[in-house]
Amino acid sequence: MKLQAIRIPEISKGAHGIFKITHLRYGKIISEFEIDNTATSAGKAEVAGLINEVTSGGFKWLALDSSSTAATAADTALASEITANGLGRAVATCSRVTTDDSNDTAQLVHTWTATDTQVVQGVGVFNTSTASAGTMLARTTFASKTLGNTDEFKITYKIDVD
Repeated sequence: MKLQAIRIPEISKGAHGIFKITHLRYGKIISEFEIDNTATSAGKAEVAGLINEVTSGGFKWLALDSSSTAATAADTALASEITANGLGRAVATCSRVTTDDSNDTAQLVHTWTATDTQVVQGVGVFNTSTASAGTMLARTTFASKTLGNTDEFKITYKIDVD
């Protein structure tokens, strides 16, 4: 008797994350755009552990980066995390929203208000509130944005579980 391979149905195609970046001055949008994330290898491993509770906690902190160093899957931290000028790592408002199926997308949103001039060129998603620590799920870099005192910088991160 010849053995046949059994095909296991696909559970998920994966996940896809997008950052929406909004820079506001005096309540008016200066720039707004969306950019894909780079998922990190460490972040993928942590998500696998969250599924079966080998690990605990979640990714709900956002951090800004002043470096233009390109994101890679091997990254474990931002190149130059911003901790000053009102722009330190912050807990996001977390929710689930619908992209394709009901509640299939995790959403993180946070708005910082700059207290002094600061250049921002990237963002990352973390599982801890401590600057330069924890596991980074994803990050991206973008053309530099110079924030002035009282400028607002809003990040909306969505990760669609396909």
